[in-house]
Amino acid sequence: MTDALGPSPAVDALLRTVLAAVQGEEWEEAVRVLEEGLESEPGDPYLLCWLGLAERELGLEAAATEHFRMVLDTSPQDPVLLATTGNALAATDDPAAGLALRTAALLAPELAQARWMYGAFLAREGMVSDALEELEAAARLEPDDPVIYLEIGVARALAGEMELAANAFGRAIELDPEDGWPLLLLGLARVELGDLEEALGPLDEGARLRPEDLEAQLLAALALAAAGWEERAMEMLERARVGTEPGDEDRLAEVDERIEDGPEAALACLAESLGPSSFRERLLQRP
Repeated sequence: MTDALGPSPAVDALLRTVLAAVQGEEWEEAVRVLEEGLESEPGDPYLLCWLGLAERELGLEAAATEHFRMVLDTSPQDPVLLATTGNALAATDDPAAGLALRTAALLAPELAQARWMYGAFLAREGMVSDALEELEAAARLEPDDPVIYLEIGVARALAGEMELAANAFGRAIELDPEDGWPLLLLGLARVELGDLEEALGPLDEGARLRPEDLEAQLLAALALAAAGWEERAMEMLERARVGTEPGDEDRLAEVDERIEDGPEAALACLAESLGPSSFRERLLQRP
């Protein structure tokens, strides 16, 4: 049972070293420090949680999940630890995630992180009304946090409230204009609303901010082609082609064909095929 809130002085010193490694994206070094720390502080929930986070960054999902579960086995009472662990487990659809997130929100109703993470979980579980209560409470606590407005937009979109979703995505963009993810969601919400003119800018800018996101390049290419910007559409298609991996060729070829068929074909592909499927998939991705 973990009674005290916050790490012990010894663990806190270790976590400062880990934080320095994380800030430099030296994830393997972070894992090394944490594993060594657990030898002297076995079962410490803070070290286990950070180890899970570092392992997840390295793609070691199974190990990360095991360590997150070990955190909950210590029965922590720290709401930040509970929220962080619960949110991480939610990404793997672990049944323990919901209880951890709910407990964090109940223990610390004035902690925006606990409220928005629980709200994000509820939205993706289909409990949108309850989700919005949590998310709007978080927004009152932290009115300048773009992640909260992004999650409000997700909840609104999952409820079919596209105009309200677009407004929330727009607020997230105002607070963090360099994040391409809400731009893409805003563009796709505008596609759902049948407003290509308003969708074009966010999809184009979002794709440029996320060059590694193949699907974003394809969405932007279709929007540009649908608006008659064929040259810019082909430029975006080339950006997609550069990042193509095995298995992506068919999607790339289909979009290329639709663009060659003209603006109406490009719009149909965007509005009726790739756009809706991409939007749904992105909305359901866990934070």
